[in-house]
Amino acid sequence: MGDVAVLFRIYADEGKEEVVRKTIVEQLKPKGSQLEDVAFGIKTIKVLFIHPDSQGSSDMEEALKKIPGVRDVEVIEEGLL
Repeated sequence: MGDVAVLFRIYADEGKEEVVRKTIVEQLKPKGSQLEDVAFGIKTIKVLFIHPDSQGSSDMEEALKKIPGVRDVEVIEEGLL
């Protein structure tokens, strides 16, 4: 089995995006993260995780939802490496 890359878009409480991003990086150790300007001052957080194919991405989604300040989590892309 191979590895799976999962790219998430995270919606955080307004004005808390950078704090939420730092918390995610410290606690969950993603391969990458960045803030993304959407429109009219709205920002989202994109994070990339790579994990073994045997591990489901729903576990990571639930872990992201438990971070204080996270309103919603969306899977943007998921694919085998």
